[in-house]
Amino acid sequence: MRNCFTFLIFSCCFQWLSAQETPSQDSIPRIATIKHHISGNAIQLTPETPILEQIAGAPKAFYSYYWEFDDGTYSKDENPKHIYKKPGDYEVKLWATNHYDTGKPPSTRPKKITVSKTDNSDQEQASMTEDFLLERNREPMPEENMVVILRYKNYLNHTTNGKLYLFYNERKYKADNFTIEDTRTYHNEQHLSTPDFAATNIIDDSDRTFLAYAENGLMSLKAKPQDSTIKVNLPLTLEESKAYYKNYEQFDFNNMAPNEERNMFFTLKTPPEMLKDTSAIIAIRGVYVPDANYDNHKVKDMEMEIVTSHDPNNMASNGTVMNYRLVRFKTLKYKIKFQNNGEGPANTIRLETDIPEMLDKSTIEVTDMYPKCKICPKDREVRYSCLDTTFTDTQAIFTFKNIYLPGSEQKNVKEYDSTKGFVKYNIKFGKDFHKQKTKSQTAIIFDKNDPIITNYSTTRFTPGISIGAKAGYNAFSDLKNSESYFVGATISPYKSYRWYWQVELLNSFHKFSSAANTTEQLRDDTQGTEYLQRTTTKSNFQNVDWEIPVLLRYNINNYIGIGAGLQGMLSISERETKDKLIERFEVIGANVLLDSSSSSIENSNTFTNFRAGLLLDITAGFVRIGPSVGARYVLNFQDDFNYWQLYAIWKF
Repeated sequence: MRNCFTFLIFSCCFQWLSAQETPSQDSIPRIATIKHHISGNAIQLTPETPILEQIAGAPKAFYSYYWEFDDGTYSKDENPKHIYKKPGDYEVKLWATNHYDTGKPPSTRPKKITVSKTDNSDQEQASMTEDFLLERNREPMPEENMVVILRYKNYLNHTTNGKLYLFYNERKYKADNFTIEDTRTYHNEQHLSTPDFAATNIIDDSDRTFLAYAENGLMSLKAKPQDSTIKVNLPLTLEESKAYYKNYEQFDFNNMAPNEERNMFFTLKTPPEMLKDTSAIIAIRGVYVPDANYDNHKVKDMEMEIVTSHDPNNMASNGTVMNYRLVRFKTLKYKIKFQNNGEGPANTIRLETDIPEMLDKSTIEVTDMYPKCKICPKDREVRYSCLDTTFTDTQAIFTFKNIYLPGSEQKNVKEYDSTKGFVKYNIKFGKDFHKQKTKSQTAIIFDKNDPIITNYSTTRFTPGISIGAKAGYNAFSDLKNSESYFVGATISPYKSYRWYWQVELLNSFHKFSSAANTTEQLRDDTQGTEYLQRTTTKSNFQNVDWEIPVLLRYNINNYIGIGAGLQGMLSISERETKDKLIERFEVIGANVLLDSSSSSIENSNTFTNFRAGLLLDITAGFVRIGPSVGARYVLNFQDDFNYWQLYAIWKF
């Protein structure tokens, strides 16, 4: 029996230990592998990815793909076929991104492929639609790497040597959103560890010359005719970019032939402390100087939405953190992204978007969209593709009409980007708005399907600091001959809507007298005659006090506020003048004054007489910002020191 019991205990312990050693499903690494097949001079690549774990209620989960071929080219096809121009060993990389899936994106080991058969005459199928582009393989996600592709093309008619700049980590966010983990170049671009930001003067039209200076000195250059679509003040662009972004990288490139296209690849790591607001729009900036001898340059900003999962239906705003002092004339930017995950094309897409009360719907301006189409006329129905905007009391409704947006599950659709769309719009604040956090989301309806609800896009304001100047009079009803005036300062959040904290430091000058203290006693003089001695003592105080109130305030409206809190008072300087009067009276019937004498003693103390109490407060005027008047009652824990405070305050 004992042996059976021992065996049972041992078995239970073994099973428990085995369970501890078995990793949970979430901790099991997910790995995608690269398979390849050589057919003549073409390399056919195929990904093998882990099984997707469908998010309940979401559209069908799927992968998107991004390949780098180690020769300066890339592809976003699922099964790309690539032809190399030179023989050699190449290390192919794959990034697979899971959408509507509960797990993390799978990791992939690069695969080395030896190429012997090549075709140097092969032309790339996709050429650049612009001279300078920034692209990415996925949206940024905390603790997940992403790739940024910087693409540039020589649009000049001669071979050039130029410069490239990449700016990242916006200063308006405390934490860094990115670190550059790896940079891959294929055309001998040289990274400059100490960037030399050149600065130039304004072009002189009289002789078409201008001056430029860098760290190594001054030079005179000949200017070419300027293209109005190209920026010409390079120093201003660079200084503005440095003011907006914390970090930057600079590269030199050489011997770029006319119409030649090149790519650079950056692996960006997102640290754990990066911004995690999924409604925030963050950006990086590229600056392209095609010819380093001249000021002409192009700028490209790439806006991105932070995600916690790779859901292509998303709503984001640039107003996630704003300074309330500066937003009166600020224009908010919103972006609504969507993707058709159906098995067929969508012909009508309806975006029902919440508009916070503090924003003015009438100021909405659509700045960009995809699919690209015209704005629908308001007075008639049309058959061509267009975007219509209508309003309800609380929403703006954007409707794509008569379009063709393919579905990701549709046959013969290989490029997932072609199934995505977006609307970008600007909107201004209303005439009267308060310092409140807002939340809005969008219902996305493809044709007659059920709506897909996006994340919440939030706007919030930084607390800001409001400094106030305060002065007034303290009325101590229980003290004799009391006179108390004060000046001081307050600190509180700037123009809070309802509840907020306020801390004050008041310097008061207080004069008051204590009640006279009289004592009488019978005494005998040297001759044995009895007399009455009366001693009267009275103190006069001249204090310099610090009052330190800490209170919680509530603005009933723009003009009336109330508050309650605690207050401490400390005498940093106390001067007491004690007057003593001694009188002698003959003790016969009515007392007859024999003689009197007086004396005065002065004492000084510092940092003494700490007193604490409760306070109640009311203000009227411009209570959020500007001038107002108020009254406060302080209930002191020490007798005789309760008082009313009448004051004027101006908050800035």
